[in-house]
Amino acid sequence: MELRHLRYFVALAECLSFTRAAERVHVTQSTLSHQIRQLEEEVGHLLFDRIGKRVMLTEAGETFLGYASRALGEVDHGLSQLMRAGDALSGEVRIGATGTFNIGFVPECAAIFLKRNPTVKVTVDELAGDAIAQRLIDSTLDVGIAYQPSDPARLWFEPLYTEEMVLVVSPKHPLAQRKRVRMVELHRQSLVLLPRSFTTRTMLDECFRSCGVEPVVAAEMNTIAPMIGLVGRTQLATIVSSHAVHPRDDVCVIPIESPTPVRTPGMLWKRDAKQSPAVRSFASCIRKLALGRSLQVGAVTSDVSG
Repeated sequence: MELRHLRYFVALAECLSFTRAAERVHVTQSTLSHQIRQLEEEVGHLLFDRIGKRVMLTEAGETFLGYASRALGEVDHGLSQLMRAGDALSGEVRIGATGTFNIGFVPECAAIFLKRNPTVKVTVDELAGDAIAQRLIDSTLDVGIAYQPSDPARLWFEPLYTEEMVLVVSPKHPLAQRKRVRMVELHRQSLVLLPRSFTTRTMLDECFRSCGVEPVVAAEMNTIAPMIGLVGRTQLATIVSSHAVHPRDDVCVIPIESPTPVRTPGMLWKRDAKQSPAVRSFASCIRKLALGRSLQVGAVTSDVSG
């Protein structure tokens, strides 16, 4: 079945006249008749009753018309969007991101996007995962960058890449010179962590319990940068995403093993929400940047295993 078959069918269904339908789609009546017969043979049903010069839709034709019309509408809308792709985007993109992604990932993506689309306004709110989910549901955000939501019925989660959690300590910490640290070694270690309302904290607590580890949570902070700043000034340690720590002299990053805590960040969307061209373009930028991170992680893993 080809697109022209659908166009000819819809034209004839609307005109109920081979003469007028042929004029609308700019073909001869014989060509139109031949194409309709091809379509009927392919679907295995008569779509029109031909009674003398009169043309009427059959029951099968009535059923097929709704689907064919919607399909053509989607195709025509897609073609319209492609033709407008060269036009400058406008409007606003409202992003909600957890602290980990707001440190480097979101600013980098926003910089790339704004360079290409200077007429679009980008608004970024740093929020906890639950707040991002609620604001997406309330339609006050367009897209979230976080982790798997607790309400998958109303939100759609698009995984981006896999990230490992690492231990961060000051250079004077007893574990600072270690190449790796086993999870069990964190028993009774003094830590600063995210509050229990964060999904990352929930995941870490489950990991601790599975290993029989009971760390001392000496402090809780709801953003990553102050946590790392506190670690650099004290004997506390923290566990954060490997992407959350940029090279700096006042902290050391140590991989964790047995087990290695792993998270899968992704984009969050409100189900059935209509996205503007600007939002779709920003999402494309996120995917490309995430793919680069995924390839980098894969290369590092290969080097370590080798």
